Amino acid sequence: MEDLLYISSLYDYYSCLLTEKERIYFEDYYFNNLTMDEIAQNYNVTKNAISKTLIDVKDKIQEYESKLHLESNRLKIKELLDEDEYKKIENYI
Repeated sequence: MEDLLYISSLYDYYSCLLTEKERIYFEDYYFNNLTMDEIAQNYNVTKNAISKTLIDVKDKIQEYESKLHLESNRLKIKELLDEDEYKKIENYI
């Protein structure tokens, strides 16, 4: 579950750097709770293609995070500020 939250947080930051196909497959799988088989049927591709794309997306957004550190910086800021202060700036980070 923690991995899902982390990957979702990274997706929030880096989804604009993905292709439309990557975004659609990722959102169908992680947010719309479709199985790989269902996604494959919906887009007339193989389950293997969906699986490979999802793995590639996770790798890409983790690579972006390793270079840009947006999520890790957000967590550091949250740690440094008290809850009220953090809520004031949360939409900006």
